[in-house]
Formats: sequence, C-alpha cells, structure tokens
Amino acid sequence: MRIIIGGGRGFVGQSLTRLLRSQGHEVTIISRQPGDGRITWDDISRKGLPPCDSAVNLAGENVLNPLRRWTEQFKQEVFTSRIKTTQTLAQAISQSQSPPRTWILLTGVGYYPPSRTQQYTEDSPGGDADYLSRLVRDWEAAAHLSHSGTLKPDTQLVIVRSGVVLGRDGGALPSMLWPFRLCLGGPVGSGEQPFPWIHITDLCRLLCHTIEQEGNVGGILNAVSPSSITDTNADFTKALSQALWRPAFLPVPALAVQALLGQDRAVMLLEGQKVSPEKTLQSGFTFLYPDLSSALAELLP
Repeated sequence: MRIIIGGGRGFVGQSLTRLLRSQGHEVTIISRQPGDGRITWDDISRKGLPPCDSAVNLAGENVLNPLRRWTEQFKQEVFTSRIKTTQTLAQAISQSQSPPRTWILLTGVGYYPPSRTQQYTEDSPGGDADYLSRLVRDWEAAAHLSHSGTLKPDTQLVIVRSGVVLGRDGGALPSMLWPFRLCLGGPVGSGEQPFPWIHITDLCRLLCHTIEQEGNVGGILNAVSPSSITDTNADFTKALSQALWRPAFLPVPALAVQALLGQDRAVMLLEGQKVSPEKTLQSGFTFLYPDLSSALAELLP
C-alpha cells in the first residue's frame, strides 16, 4: 500500500514509518523540506495529493515544550501546526480524482473534559471544557471539512485520540526518567488525576491496523491502554519507581507546574481523563502492552 504521512519526521512518525516499511508498504513523508521519500506541504497545497491508499496526519507542535513560554505567538504555532496542516490535507483529499480509502488524524484524549470520576468512551461528548479540548475540537473539525467542500464518500475518516505516548526515544518518558534516576521522582500534584497512556509500539500498531483495514474501520478510536481506565499519576509513579529500583516520594507541587507551564498547559498534567478504548477493541485490535508493568518492562530493560 502507498501511505502519505504528515509529520512523519516526529517521534510517532518515525516509529510508524519504520513499522509500515517493515510490513512492505511504501511511505512518503510530508515535510517542510524536500528530500528522498519526502514531499513538502507547499507541494500538497499547489499540486494536490499524490496517488495513495491512505493519508495520515501526525503533525503538531509539542504543547508541553518547557522551553517555550505560553505566549500568544506560541499558541498560534500550536494552532497552525495542527489545524492548518489538517486543512491542507483535507482539502487535497476532497479535490483528488482518486482519493485515499483511509484518512487518519491523530489527536488527543484531551478532547474529553478532565474528571476523576467520569469514564469516557469514543461516544462521549467533549470539546468545550478548556483550551486543549477546544483545540482538539477545532483540529478534528478541520479533518471533516475543507475550504472547497466535504470529503468524498470513497474516503473513510478515522480520528485516533491518543493518551500520553510512552517510548524510549521520545514522547513523555525520557523527560520523566532523570528525576527518578536521581532519587528525586514523585507524583505530579496530588497524583490522584487519571493517567491515560499508550506504548508507542501499540499506537503505531493501531495506526497500521487502521490503514490495513482499507476503509473498514471509521469514526473515533481511543488510543489508550486497557488499564488506563483506572491508572492514575500515582500508579504510574509507583510503577516507574519499581521498574527503576528508585524511591519516589518527592511530589511535584501543583503551583510549580502552573508557574512553569501556565494555567492552560498545567491542566494537562494536573488533571486527566478516565478513558476506555472500547471501539478500538471492538475493531479487532489487541494490545501488546495492556498495563503499566508490561509497558515499562519493555521500555526500561
């Protein structure tokens, strides 16, 4: 199969590209710069979408980048990197004479309102609780519509809402490890907030599974491990502490998180959602790493 990936040079994109190519698929990455196996976003805007079986958008500036202050300029970069790229692909798909069978957008479970009690499935409402949920709402809306019209019925849209992605070479885990290795680890805030997560391998396997279904899987899929419905930040802290053989008794105060990241972004760490992968499991997908102990055992050999 021929797959086009927006954001293919990022953490998830590189892992997905390796998996797809190992399965014998042909992958072309949309990038800012041209190169071998790459096309540019400008090419997509001017020339349209090359023939492909699936289009995937993984593009998005890291919202939690601690090196960037939460300014209006950075907010605009976050918005543009997600919504403008999605609009560009949606428009190209809607104008294509031979559109892909599958159009996949990777967003986040931040769509659902933060809650320590409410449990969410793919059918649960959201999109209006805070900055992140509204961002995801607008992001997903951009995948449905373009300036030139609607997606063609030949194309099945799949929106994959991911939890925190755990991997060795990127995502949230590497930045979490050094305090624990120095015996300075601990829960964030109260530690009671839900912690929806997924192993990078399972996320890429789910995306590959969706691509290979060739339009037979559609709608919303929650990309979170089955144990995420009950896992909290404290559970993750305990599991990581045990995996590293390090103590974890120094909590990160909520005020420190708010001071570093700003109120809008601090919510992402201090609150969370209890999310179930109900439709993901119904699609026939099985998780290699369904719980924290199996995931961390693979990631921290």
